[in-house]
Amino acid sequence: MEIKFEDYLISDNKELLDINTIKQFLARSYWANNRSEERTEKSIRNSDCYGVYHNSKQIGYARVVTDHATVFYLCDVFIDEEYRGKGIGKKLIEALTSSDELKDLLGLLGTKDAHELYKQYDFEMEPERFMRRLPNYIRNMNE
Repeated sequence: MEIKFEDYLISDNKELLDINTIKQFLARSYWANNRSEERTEKSIRNSDCYGVYHNSKQIGYARVVTDHATVFYLCDVFIDEEYRGKGIGKKLIEALTSSDELKDLLGLLGTKDAHELYKQYDFEMEPERFMRRLPNYIRNMNE
């Protein structure tokens, strides 16, 4: 997938990804700040990844875990702070959710602070349905 809009590009070409930019942003995020760089690199290798670029600079990212048949999990979404408020995140989510690869699959995600953004793309809250299991390395951090 490659979508151009204004001065930006959204692409699923992993060769364009700036792995250091992704690792640095995720290290500052509330959801992945305990994730090791090695684990982040492995997640990139084993997922569908979408970069957002201004000229050649990576300014956004989203990772999708999917079986390509029934379900996808959207995660690690970010837009660089300097570029927020310009509709770039909306364009990224619109591109993903309307893509031929994902539009007919059940979409899941977790967010603490971006519910309104995702509601615009038909994600719904289901607090009584979903459960989670934290990985051992997080559950055992304080032991």
